[in-house]
Amino acid sequence: MAITKEYKTIREVAGPLMLVDKVEGVKYYELGEIELPNGEMRRCRVLDVNEDKALVQLFESSAGINLADSKVRFLGHGIEFGVSDDILGRVFSGMGTPIDGGPAIIPEQNLDINGTPINPAARNYPSEFIQTGVSTIDGLNTLVRGQKLPIFSGSGLPHANLAAQIARQAKVLGSDSKFAVVFAAIGITFEEADFFISDFKRTGAIDRTVLFINLASDPAIERISTPRMALTAAEYLAFEKNMHVLVILTDITNYAEALREVSAARKEVPGRRGYPGYLYTDLATMYERAGRKLGCDGSITMIPILTMPEDDKTHPIPDLTGYITEGQIILSREVYRKGYLPPVDVLPSLSRLKDKGIGDGKTREDHAQLMNQLIACYARGKEALELMVVLGEAALTPTDRLYAKFSEEFEKQYINQGFEENRTIEQTLDLGWKLLTIFPKSELKRIKPETLEKYYKEDK
Repeated sequence: MAITKEYKTIREVAGPLMLVDKVEGVKYYELGEIELPNGEMRRCRVLDVNEDKALVQLFESSAGINLADSKVRFLGHGIEFGVSDDILGRVFSGMGTPIDGGPAIIPEQNLDINGTPINPAARNYPSEFIQTGVSTIDGLNTLVRGQKLPIFSGSGLPHANLAAQIARQAKVLGSDSKFAVVFAAIGITFEEADFFISDFKRTGAIDRTVLFINLASDPAIERISTPRMALTAAEYLAFEKNMHVLVILTDITNYAEALREVSAARKEVPGRRGYPGYLYTDLATMYERAGRKLGCDGSITMIPILTMPEDDKTHPIPDLTGYITEGQIILSREVYRKGYLPPVDVLPSLSRLKDKGIGDGKTREDHAQLMNQLIACYARGKEALELMVVLGEAALTPTDRLYAKFSEEFEKQYINQGFEENRTIEQTLDLGWKLLTIFPKSELKRIKPETLEKYYKEDK
C-alpha cells in the first residue's frame, strides 16, 4: 500500500475553505484528512488545484485548526460509498455512515459518488406504468418507469407526507422484478427526519428502502454529497441487482442553497439570484443519472421535491429543474386551504411521458380518453365557479351549473384522498367515470361512443 504524503503547508483558512501549498499530484474532488495537533481528524475535499496549490473544502468546522502544526493528507480517491445487498432497510447520514445503530456495511465494492449520467445512446425509452396509489398522479399525470417527475411545493405545504406516501405505495404493475426506494432527505429538521424514519418503520416500507438523512445542522458540503450518495446506491441496486428503484430527493432547494453557499465562499461570480452560473449543469449531472439502460432490466425513476421560494415558479431552482425533467406535479395552497390532501393542483401539473405509460395492457384502454375528459371538465368547471363568484349562481346556464358542481365534487372525491389511502389504478379510473355521470352523455365529447357505451354507467 502506497504511503500517503503529509503536508504541513496550510497557508490560509477562510470559513469552510483552506489553502494548502506545495502539493503534488492532487486531483479535483479528491478526499483529504486534516490531523490536528491533538490527534483529532477532520475530512476535506479538493475544490481547485492551481500548479502546486490546492483549495480544499472542510466537511466540519474550521475551529481549532492550527496552521503551523496541523497536517493534511490526500487519500487518492473521491468520496465513495460502500455498497452491498445489506444497504436495504438501513439509515445512513449524508456521508454514507450508518446512523440507525446497526452494524457497519461490509461493502462488495466502493463506488465513487460522482457517477456519470447515462449515455443518451444507451438509454431505453420509459414506457411502463408505476402505480403510486395517488389518483391525481396515476390518473392524470402518470409516472412512468425511468422518468424524472419533480414535485413543486411551497413552504409549509405537506410535501413530506406525499413523499412518504409515494415511497410506501409505489410499485410496478405486472412485473416480477424487485422494487426498491432510495430516499434522500437533504437539509431537513430533526423532526422531519424522525417523521420519515418512523413512518417507514410503522408501515414496513423500511425493508425495501435505503434512507439518507442530512440534517439542517450538518455542514453545507455534506448537503451537496447527500443526493449523490443516494443515486450511487440507486445505480448499484438498479444496474447491478436489476431492481426497479424509485429515488425521492427532498428538498432540492436546500441542496441549491448549499451550492450557493460554497460558491460564495469561493468568491465565484454569481448568476441569477446569487446562485452559481453552473446550477443548471450541476442539477443535470444529478437528474440525468435516472432512466433505463438498453439490455438492463433495472431502472431508476426519480421524484425530486423542491419548495419554490415565495411560491415562484420562475425562481431559478424550479425553472431549471423544469427544463431538465419530464414534467412537474405542483402543490397548491388554494387546494390545501380547502382541506384536500394531497393538495395537487391538477391543471398546471404535467407528466410529459404519461401517454407512454397508459392504455390497453398497461393501465386500461379507456385511460387516455377519461383523463382528457376529466381535465377538460374540471377546467371548465373552475371557470364557471369563478363566474359564479362575480355574477352569482343565477347568471349561470344549467350546463355551467353542472360543470361547477362537477369541479367541486372532483376536488372533494378525486383529488382528496388523504395520505393513507392507496388506490389501485382501477379504483382511480372507476371513480373518474362515477364523477362523469354528473353530465349527460352528450357533454362527454372527448370520449369515443364505444368507450362511453362500455364504461358510462348512469346512477339509477
